[in-house]
Amino acid sequence: MTYLTGKKIALRAIEPEDLDDLYRWENDSSLWIYGCTIAPFSRYLMKRYIENYSADIARDGQLRLMIVERETKKSIGIFDCFDYDAVNRRAAVGLLIDPSHTRQGFGRDTLETFMEYAFQFLHLHQLYVHIATCNTASMALFLACGFRECGHLTDWVQLPQGYDDALVFQKINPDEKG
Repeated sequence: MTYLTGKKIALRAIEPEDLDDLYRWENDSSLWIYGCTIAPFSRYLMKRYIENYSADIARDGQLRLMIVERETKKSIGIFDCFDYDAVNRRAAVGLLIDPSHTRQGFGRDTLETFMEYAFQFLHLHQLYVHIATCNTASMALFLACGFRECGHLTDWVQLPQGYDDALVFQKINPDEKG
């Protein structure tokens, strides 16, 4: 079995040549409402981050992977697995698909590919995500991939127009019963 390769995408480690894409995505203030960014990152800080990134989920508690379109080999997004909890075998997830590649099936392929890796290789029991209620596309994606709504957080995300609630979704490893 080949992990981290989907139908349309492949997930790979961050490389130095990803600096321009990461810099662009991290500094696109229109995307900040979907994460926790409140200020731009310098190119220097992004370069240092890439140089020092270990991709060791057990040590760092996170794993960031580039989403690459298999056909073109072009980076089209980034996948984050974070808040890794080895004791309870769970982690939070999030993904960003470049706006020029949305609504083409890349998000679903990415999430399905990572879930297979997380459940069969990392042996996680569950994955979870917090999604602002205004992000209906993301909610639809996670629901389509078998995540179930399990919580409601009031005034969880600050947006330019005020606060928005967030919903918590989780996916339990389907190979583990009970």
